[in-house]
Amino acid sequence: MKPAVLTFACLVIAASSGPPEAVKKDLAALEGDWTMVSGQADGQPMPDEMLKTAKRVSKAGETTVTMGAQMFLKAKYTIDPSKNPKTIDYDMTDGFTKGKKQFGIYKIDADTVTFCFASPEKDRPKEFTSPPGSGNTLSVWKKEKK
Repeated sequence: MKPAVLTFACLVIAASSGPPEAVKKDLAALEGDWTMVSGQADGQPMPDEMLKTAKRVSKAGETTVTMGAQMFLKAKYTIDPSKNPKTIDYDMTDGFTKGKKQFGIYKIDADTVTFCFASPEKDRPKEFTSPPGSGNTLSVWKKEKK
């Protein structure tokens, strides 16, 4: 086998051997059905009616957020738990931001996860805040017990 072909074969095998343990752990923790506990968008609190009906379902690197009977967004996501804060990237596959990318940060605490996302195509937030004029959304979700 030629050296270039051998190198390529090794890279393919290494890439398919699976993500590091921290990625596997956080991906597993993010899976499941979630209910929104609190939310803010651009410094404004989420209206109670929206908050009561917001649901997130995450499975196999894809998440769907609904509010009531309406699908709000669907996205494939990738994470990097080695960053501080941990980062999450959405590739929007459905909803009003379909086709765009959205960059965020997250933290997991037992059965609660907190996300802070920038507006689509904007720079990733550096902290878990959503001040007026920032365009950031901040949300806290609680995992539903099965």
